[in-house]
Amino acid sequence: EFTEKKEIVGMISSEGETVPFDITIIPADAKGMVEKWLIQVRDVMKSSLVNIVKESVEAYKTSPRKDWVIDWPGQIVLAGSQIYWTTEVEEAIVKENGLKDYLTVLNNQINDIVELVRGQLSKGARVTLSALTTIDVHARDVVEELSQLKELKDINDFDWIAQLRYYTVGDDVDVKMITTTVKYGNEYLGNSGRLVITPLTDRCYRTLMGALLLNLGGAPEGPAGTGKTETCKDLAKAVAKQCVVFNCSDGLDFKAMSKFFKGLAQAGAWACFDEFNRIELEVLSVVAQQILSIQRAIQAKQTRFLFEGTDLT
Repeated sequence: EFTEKKEIVGMISSEGETVPFDITIIPADAKGMVEKWLIQVRDVMKSSLVNIVKESVEAYKTSPRKDWVIDWPGQIVLAGSQIYWTTEVEEAIVKENGLKDYLTVLNNQINDIVELVRGQLSKGARVTLSALTTIDVHARDVVEELSQLKELKDINDFDWIAQLRYYTVGDDVDVKMITTTVKYGNEYLGNSGRLVITPLTDRCYRTLMGALLLNLGGAPEGPAGTGKTETCKDLAKAVAKQCVVFNCSDGLDFKAMSKFFKGLAQAGAWACFDEFNRIELEVLSVVAQQILSIQRAIQAKQTRFLFEGTDLT
């Protein structure tokens, strides 16, 4: 979002949602070097999201949830709501009959949102509430399942840690699942819908999060149209990382793939390569080598490494 003086004061998503920056960026200072102010935009985007998440989590305590879900950007509403859900479930697990009581609270929250949806809403708020309802219904189902387990008394029980959980740690948000902890990416992804979470989606998430812990990638396999790509994209949305989807064809050579990997390694984004098996065998062997060199650099926690003769930072 530009002012009349050509200063950048915020970002506007493709859905028309505006998120203000905490610092004004003046592109003229870069003296025509586009990459200079674009890097600044990326850094300010992340710092702004960190601050907005912090502010929204504070605001949740004081304002009614019905108002809170409309006052903040969609992505922030989902993150904030899940942070509180995690905290409240952990409090309920320790209490006697806590989960059954909390289940009633969650049902009331869903009913409140249903009432909101029936009223007059802006297009953006409707998209936010649609995604929030999807997440809320899954959260309710999880609590319902947990409340039926007699032996669940500890927050370290597998049935609870197997869920996708959000914790605030200082200024950061950590997303945890089983033994994996991924830092919330603070990448602004706009105000978009979310997938309905089924037990299979959850199992897929667990596998992919387990792979991340080992610094590896995942390869969901199955018939066409079952939601493999969408599941990967949805997990990326859950941890606020940019996910680039690319459809591979048999004309793809290792040079094109190396360009792709260079960009991904520098941006820190995720990629989802559709129809990976179409790539010719000769190319695949080189691609495997390229991926291995990136994975080794991640395992060694290097901030810069040599890839295909280019020094990447």
